[in-house]
Amino acid sequence: MEYLLSDGKTFFHEEKRHLTSRLDRPFDHALGYRIVNSDPEGRYTLHKEVLADPHLSCLLQHTRLTVHPGTDGESIRLFALCAPHLGVSGWGNNAQVYRLMDRLILIAERPGVALALGSTLPFARASAGYVGHSDGWTDLSSHLSMEWEFDRALDGNVALIGEIPIHERREFTLGLALGPNREAAVTTLVQSLGASFASHRDRFVEQWDRTCHHLLPLEKSARDGGHLFRSSYSLLLAHEDKLFPGAFIASLSIPWGSTRGEDARGGYHLVWTRDMVQTAMALLAAGNLDAPLRALIYLATRQQADGGFPQNFWVDGEPYWTGIQLDEVAFPIVLAWRLHREHALQQFDPYPMVLGGLRFLIEHGPATQQDRWEELGGYSPATLAINITALICAANFARERGDSALGLFVQEYADFLESHLEPWTVTTNSTLVPGNPVHYVRIRPISVDDSQPDESSDFGWIHLPNLPPGEDTMVRASDLVDAGFLELVRYGIRPADDPIVLSSLTVVDRMLKLETPFGPCWRRYNRDGYGETESGGPYNGWGKGRAWPLLTGERGMYELSLGRDPAPFLAAMERFASTAGLLPEQVWDEADRPELHLRLGRPTESATPLAWAHAEYLKLLRSTTDGKVFDRIPEVANRYLRRRRKLHELEVWKFNRQPAYLHSGTPLRVLVPAAFRLRWTDSAWSSWTDSESTPTAIGLHWVDLPALGSTSAGYEFTFFWIESQRWEGRNFAVRMDPSTDSSS
Repeated sequence: MEYLLSDGKTFFHEEKRHLTSRLDRPFDHALGYRIVNSDPEGRYTLHKEVLADPHLSCLLQHTRLTVHPGTDGESIRLFALCAPHLGVSGWGNNAQVYRLMDRLILIAERPGVALALGSTLPFARASAGYVGHSDGWTDLSSHLSMEWEFDRALDGNVALIGEIPIHERREFTLGLALGPNREAAVTTLVQSLGASFASHRDRFVEQWDRTCHHLLPLEKSARDGGHLFRSSYSLLLAHEDKLFPGAFIASLSIPWGSTRGEDARGGYHLVWTRDMVQTAMALLAAGNLDAPLRALIYLATRQQADGGFPQNFWVDGEPYWTGIQLDEVAFPIVLAWRLHREHALQQFDPYPMVLGGLRFLIEHGPATQQDRWEELGGYSPATLAINITALICAANFARERGDSALGLFVQEYADFLESHLEPWTVTTNSTLVPGNPVHYVRIRPISVDDSQPDESSDFGWIHLPNLPPGEDTMVRASDLVDAGFLELVRYGIRPADDPIVLSSLTVVDRMLKLETPFGPCWRRYNRDGYGETESGGPYNGWGKGRAWPLLTGERGMYELSLGRDPAPFLAAMERFASTAGLLPEQVWDEADRPELHLRLGRPTESATPLAWAHAEYLKLLRSTTDGKVFDRIPEVANRYLRRRRKLHELEVWKFNRQPAYLHSGTPLRVLVPAAFRLRWTDSAWSSWTDSESTPTAIGLHWVDLPALGSTSAGYEFTFFWIESQRWEGRNFAVRMDPSTDSSS
């Protein structure tokens, strides 16, 4: 929706294309905006104030046209243009000029949704047409005046236009109302326009101020006077769905949406549990206890029967993409524990959800089908960090519920993951930075369908997505880095001054760091292809990854944990934000391209705002205020930072991960999702032992085999299934690794 202007003779102006624009947010908390659009030749200025009806589904745009001296104001004509994409589609829409009480109202509709556009200064003329053929923009740009008046345009890509008679009055309010059908939309529009804009503004601001009255005084740690703090908090609240309370989406935008076709239905206006929990944690950090609880309850109602969550889903729970990301199962467990520690669960019991997620993590891990960047599968430091954290949280839940056996079982599985972090995800032969071969990799490629993964020192090769046609897409896994390992520090699994963490940061900064006029920023990983193309064109399946402000927030969190001042990183994030207080997904990382509106350190056409970026900023602000990392889980830090770590404390065998070797001095846990009797031998079947499995409250069963010395050949075993009373019919083996013994 925008304005078009013409004098009928010499010029045609499209608001977004031809005018000089300035935008600001005049209120502390309310998401209302003032926009001043000026004619570059100085003939007139449009002053707009935009907000929502506090009670009805109607967008209100108060408009005042100022005509400057020397300009014939009577000749200027102003038109409101609306090109609807109802039901997330530009096609199949119906447009009509509708007359009500001697007023013209513009209507667009399709089954289940409708909009109505009208003005307190009633349209003098109106028309409905097909985009590019008979619409108002085509009419005005061709004729400099409104020559066409069509009363309807059905079943197509349509646009509506209405002329506002500014010769009568140069100040009015435009309303855009939504409803399930035409009648509802029209009623909402007329009701909304029936009250003064000033009264709407007062109530709108008062309601936002009331919503934010409980905020903690975090602005004292901000570098911009609290502007981004207040806008971030309100923006996160605005990302909650109004029909499904607690459903926080990832962004109200579609990345590179201006170039997307009808197949780009999802955009970012979907629920990702990872992004959603980041939002909930940020609201919690700001002092809100209610919204995070709504988020947790919503997630519990959307959890699948197997305990997992889809990769993302519509607010009603319908899956959109169906990949499996283990971090998205872990995050809700951590949110539940944080709310429990804050005594903020009220009457809601999250334990059934925790148990379901717990089983999913153990049964389907340790390899994830997709990491947090949703592109590659395997052993991911970032995914393992949140999984370990969730397991420790769940173990504490179990103990508090009186199930100490389950608590110990889960804790030991967390220890198993923790003890394998370096063998799985740290390379010792990287070639990225000369003299620095040891660092965490972005991911060790392991297929979730590979039951016998190669866990040797050779990390193999990765096929990278999103790269331009003709570019080599293969890279050694040991030469692919991101900063995801910092999550190990964030949650308290590794100390900030861990030598491998420090070594990895050297590589990350050499490969991914970008200095901008606004502060430092980092790219996701080397050879990322998710961003504008080399020429600055829109991402459309391939491109070049740019810098992400949320990673500046992550680095600030790490610097704080190291005892350094995070203020420069807070300041950088504040400078990356737009004047409206919106943080983008990515900022431009090359020299300015003004013809493409791309400037170093300024937003690209990626998602803006990105809820995750705003969440990271709020959590960094809270952490700075407290002088400690807000996300850190004390129970995790107490276990892994304050105890003497041992190498290979437990090895776990599962049907989806069957280790080939066992280190001497390390017990072997055989873990499966059904009751069984294990027949096993460590003497090549010259003798054997039968062991009954131990059940757990989450439906998993296990048998522990004792640690063996380095002279043993290892274990062989098979299963007798209790429920079906049958033998497995095959043997399995885990050999001793001669290269390592218990003293190494």
